[in-house]
Amino acid sequence: MPNHSVLIVGAGISGMRAALAAKERGSDVALISKVHPLRTHAGTSQGGINAAVREEDSAALHAEDTVKGGDYLADQNVVELLTATAPRAVITLDHWGVPFNRNGNGRLDSRRLCGATHPRACFVDDMTGHAILQVLHEQLLKEGIRTYEEWVVTRLLLDDGACVGVVALELASGKVEAFVANAVVLATGGCARVYEPTGAAYGVTGDGIALAYRAGAPLMDMEMVQFHPLGIKGSGMILTEALLGLGGYLANGSGERFALKHAPAVGERAPRDIVARAAEEEIVSGRAEFVALDLRHLDGDDLKRRLSLTSHVIKTQAGVDPAKETVPVRPVAHRTMGGLQVSPDGVTGVAGLFATGGCAATGVHGANGLGGNWLLEALVFGERAGLAAAQKEPRSAKGIEGQLEDERRRIAGLGDRPAGAERAGAIRSELGRLMRRHVGPLRDASGLKEAGNKISELSARYRQVGITNKGQRYNYELAAFLELES
Repeated sequence: MPNHSVLIVGAGISGMRAALAAKERGSDVALISKVHPLRTHAGTSQGGINAAVREEDSAALHAEDTVKGGDYLADQNVVELLTATAPRAVITLDHWGVPFNRNGNGRLDSRRLCGATHPRACFVDDMTGHAILQVLHEQLLKEGIRTYEEWVVTRLLLDDGACVGVVALELASGKVEAFVANAVVLATGGCARVYEPTGAAYGVTGDGIALAYRAGAPLMDMEMVQFHPLGIKGSGMILTEALLGLGGYLANGSGERFALKHAPAVGERAPRDIVARAAEEEIVSGRAEFVALDLRHLDGDDLKRRLSLTSHVIKTQAGVDPAKETVPVRPVAHRTMGGLQVSPDGVTGVAGLFATGGCAATGVHGANGLGGNWLLEALVFGERAGLAAAQKEPRSAKGIEGQLEDERRRIAGLGDRPAGAERAGAIRSELGRLMRRHVGPLRDASGLKEAGNKISELSARYRQVGITNKGQRYNYELAAFLELES
């Protein structure tokens, strides 16, 4: 069975940054992921990554915006750590080759995202997350870090309460294998895919959160979910809030700019949670089936030049020409602030187990994360978790073979289940719609109670789900069943 000093579960920005940091300390590092690194959720991040690199800006102002944007519920010590480290994190990416946009003086350009008092989001057109993923992946290959792709981790290996590895299912072959490590770092992303519709990538199903919770790790802030106000009606694909920074605005069915009622000074440039709740109120009150993103007053050629990918997405996904028509949007689930309770170094409540990125809750976002801080969080705390994991001393692990055989029998038993009336996909869709209806941007006690009762019913139905695909290779029906289990 494979044995590494540090095993990273998840190959997004936080996972790759953790791997590179551990490698810098001389550790034998490997990543294991159910998708290729370039297909992870960070590829949907478009607006930029925050860092106070302008002379008129500072880490203190960045921290102040972050605390305010999180409704004053963020851990201010962690926020100060994030913002103080931000410039170095961005400069490192610049040196590694991320093609950040430059201004006329050749310096890093930056744009103002919602909730910010200064332009501080360094960006690559409207594909910042994808550009960062590509460069980190290049560094991964350069350093020769082993990557196990298309492996689904199904269990943590424990020895006397400490994590000593994982058990995973290889999609290509169907085999179940144990991976032993001195330290395991979970970087599996959040759980926003529990909503429907959502702008989250398909793999954001809470796998790592569930694995660690079953092993005894405490959770934190799980009720804190961010809804992005610019989800395209129908598909849920998210448009960058840079559109609002350029002067786009939101209107209801009467043409009223409703965001000004909630944030008179900044309107649509308020933090995402304020704008999303305002849009949801317009929809549930019956004043609009969706809200209109109006870009018609902007220079169309300039918009295409600055945000070429976004302009293409609007035409293909919304089916409108933004120079002539408004774009129908509504709030969709985007990210989760909650997750595994961790220290700034990613330490969880289980020895030998670390967590970073979307599956971890450092307290840095409070009740709402600012645009541009998500990519930053993944880099800053991913690096810290990798460095901390690299310091774990080797230990002998006992009982691995028994746990591996137990998991092999369990997964084989799932494949042997007779096909029943219930299907994992149908239950997942019903759960997603239920969550959106009762646990969305606007919530009340009766809706939450009803959601809890319905989820109990869905859990009972889940136990009756059968697997019709009896094949071993690329059994995505089995993979979907395991994701729903999380």
